[in-house]
Amino acid sequence: MKICAPFAGIVHYKVAAGDRVETGQELASVEAIKLEAPLLAPGPGVVDELHVADFSDVIGGDALITLREV
Repeated sequence: MKICAPFAGIVHYKVAAGDRVETGQELASVEAIKLEAPLLAPGPGVVDELHVADFSDVIGGDALITLREV
C-alpha cells in the first residue's frame, strides 16, 4: 500500500524502513508554510520503503511510503 503526499510541501518521516507500525500511528508529516498534515497508518504493517529523502520537497500525490501488510 502506498502512502502519498496530500499537498505540496516538505516531508518529515517519523519511521524508517523495516519499522513495524500500528493502525493510526504517525508515519510522516508534510508541511507547507503554516499548514502541517500528519500521514497516519491506515492499518498495521511494516514500512517497506521510503520513496524520497527526509526533508525533501514533494508535490501532492507523490508516493512517500510503501507499507507491507503483516
